[in-house]
Amino acid sequence: MLKKITIGDVRLGMHLHELCGTWLDHPFWTTKFVLRDPAQLAKLKASGVAECWIDTSKGLDVAVVAAALPAPAASSACEPAAMVQPAPSVAQAAAGKVADRPSTSTLRAPPAQRSTSMDEELKHAAVLFQQSRQAVQSLLGEARMGRAVDANQCLPLVSDIAESVWRNSGALVSLARLKTHDDYSYMHSVAVCALMVSLAKQIGQDEAQAREAGLAGLLHDIGKAKMPLEVLNKPGKLTDLEYNVMKSHPERGHQLLSGAEGVGAVALDVCLHHHERPDGKGYPHGLVGDAISLPARMGALCDVYDAITSNRPYKAGWDPAESVSLMAEWTKAGQFDPVLFQAFVKSLGIYPNGSLVRMTSGRLGVVIEQNPKALVAPRVKVFFSTRSQMPIPPEVLDLSQSSCSDRIAGRESNSVWKFPHLDELWAGADTLRKIGRMA
Repeated sequence: MLKKITIGDVRLGMHLHELCGTWLDHPFWTTKFVLRDPAQLAKLKASGVAECWIDTSKGLDVAVVAAALPAPAASSACEPAAMVQPAPSVAQAAAGKVADRPSTSTLRAPPAQRSTSMDEELKHAAVLFQQSRQAVQSLLGEARMGRAVDANQCLPLVSDIAESVWRNSGALVSLARLKTHDDYSYMHSVAVCALMVSLAKQIGQDEAQAREAGLAGLLHDIGKAKMPLEVLNKPGKLTDLEYNVMKSHPERGHQLLSGAEGVGAVALDVCLHHHERPDGKGYPHGLVGDAISLPARMGALCDVYDAITSNRPYKAGWDPAESVSLMAEWTKAGQFDPVLFQAFVKSLGIYPNGSLVRMTSGRLGVVIEQNPKALVAPRVKVFFSTRSQMPIPPEVLDLSQSSCSDRIAGRESNSVWKFPHLDELWAGADTLRKIGRMA
């Protein structure tokens, strides 16, 4: 039976069904779980959420027996989703067919218990990859036609992306890099959303802050919906005039979002300032140092990393490890916040998933998963011998194990080696088929 109670009456052992309040106020990614951790209870009581719904058939009742409240009318400020309608799909949300709440249909476990392997999460991420493409296509299409942006439509998508990143931070972040140049305009926003959540998690932000960062990442380039398509999709170098047109997209995006439903200060700030630089050479306002907010500095890192590692209409993406190295040089030159860049590298790895590396044994391998406790000791799948110049049977090495004597000697560029199956080696053929990268 569902009961609506005050947060002050919540106790351990209760099954939380729905929290009352705006989505960004919620202290958890999702509800519908038994509250067992005292730290979670403390977080809930400190969140500012006043009321919630509990399910007494799945957990404890209130200490003092009270009559169950009737289900609220559709106009209530707090409607338990299961009593109103099935949880919406991402595609439905993008089309504006659902209420402004995150999808909870597949998000059951409490955050403290979420963790999946890379292989397992890649399966979920591949499905989400496809759904995200449809959702962002719809969002940008609406903006391009001059219709008002409703950020509430994005919340189920951000929730699903954030949940995937929280289960395994490497899967969706790595997979989103594999977008085709035709998908770049859509999937870049999804990739930056995932990267923002991952970075927020790395620097110790709570889940509400990470959700805000993810929403900001998803909407950061909304101004490109107002760019001329012949400039946006131009395969060659832009003229000075065209470049100046493109440089207007942060301000155009800020204008679109300023009157939009469900857009907070963080998303507005990141949209307007994700091209600012600490050395003052950014745009549109040439902000210097701490005048650039933390979320905007995060957005700058995530935006550039995905841009340079992705295939674009005018160039192929760079290797992930090569990109991290280049960004380190740009950080020294004043483009990025150096402290935040260190955290960004920790969230990705010195050799991010998909990086081609050379081992001390002379073998070549591709990084397939990070080891959070040792950035230089990820799991690597070796597949080629530089000594014989021949393929070898693929073998997975866990470089964090004392029994493994091989080590990474340095990064390699696939633009030199041109291995056609590099992504298949780390992501798997089934995953690539699901996202349309293999027949």
